[in-house]
Amino acid sequence: MSTIARSSIKSGTKVAIVQKHDQPTQTLTQGIVKDILTNASHHPHGIKVRLTSGLTGRVKKIY
Repeated sequence: MSTIARSSIKSGTKVAIVQKHDQPTQTLTQGIVKDILTNASHHPHGIKVRLTSGLTGRVKKIY
């Protein structure tokens, strides 16, 4: 899976994330981005975000 650039993620973007406890199974959770938590432009495991629901995880897919 290719890495997603931080610049392509904005507040309000619909994404699918993998939460920390779902990393072994790679179970995706959908939601709307509230905050971007990763400062780097790229991250090998995905940019970490907080969703409007309060969940945090790394972005695996942008809708």
